[in-house]
Amino acid sequence: MLKWALIFLVVGLVLGALGFGGIGGAFVGLAKILFFIAIALFIVFALLALFAGKKISDSI
Repeated sequence: MLKWALIFLVVGLVLGALGFGGIGGAFVGLAKILFFIAIALFIVFALLALFAGKKISDSI
């Protein structure tokens, strides 16, 4: 997902530099959304791994 965020960011910056500000802004906005979704998923999965690891180590 971070790969797509980076691709949309680069495309948005290129479009903005070429004068297509509206479309470029939309791509940059989409890149921001994808970036924050990826960060949120990372945090959720890190917490799940932390709590699952504690339960497994407690039961052994």
